[in-house]
Amino acid sequence: MTIETFFNALPPHGAIAGLDFGDKTIGVAVSDLFRNVATPLQTIRRTKFTVDAEALLAIVRQRQLVGLILGLPLNMDGSEGPRVQKTRAFARNLSRLTDLPIGFWDERLSTVAAERALLEADTSRRRRAEVIDHVAAGYILQGALDRMAYLAR
Repeated sequence: MTIETFFNALPPHGAIAGLDFGDKTIGVAVSDLFRNVATPLQTIRRTKFTVDAEALLAIVRQRQLVGLILGLPLNMDGSEGPRVQKTRAFARNLSRLTDLPIGFWDERLSTVAAERALLEADTSRRRRAEVIDHVAAGYILQGALDRMAYLAR
C-alpha cells in the first residue's frame, strides 16, 4: 500500500507504528495520537512468524494503534531485492491477522541515519546494538509522518 493509500485508509486521529523489519529483529516506533512525532519504542527479537506477529499485535492492542508502516529496504537504485520480498511477505501474512492498514515507506539509509545520531549522542557500542533497530524504526516512521502531514494540507 502506497503512503497515499495508507493515509486515506486511516481515521483522522490515532497513533501508528513504524516497523524496521529485519532477519533477526523488528524495530518498533510509535507516533503520538496526532501523528506529529515518532518515538522509538522497542526491538522484538524474531523467532517465528506467529510469535513475532503476536508480539506486534500485543503492542497494537496495548497502544490502540490505527495503522502500521513497514520500512521497505529498496536497493540504492530503487530496485527491489530479496529483502523487499521478505518484507512484503511479512506484511501479507500480518494483514491476515489484522484489519489495520499496512503501508510501506522507503527505508534506504534509515539505519545509517540512526547509527549517526547514536554516535553523535556518544552512545556506547553495546547500547547502539541494543537500540539501533527501534531508532531506525523511528526514522522510518518520522519520514512517513512528515509525508502524511504534507498530504493533509
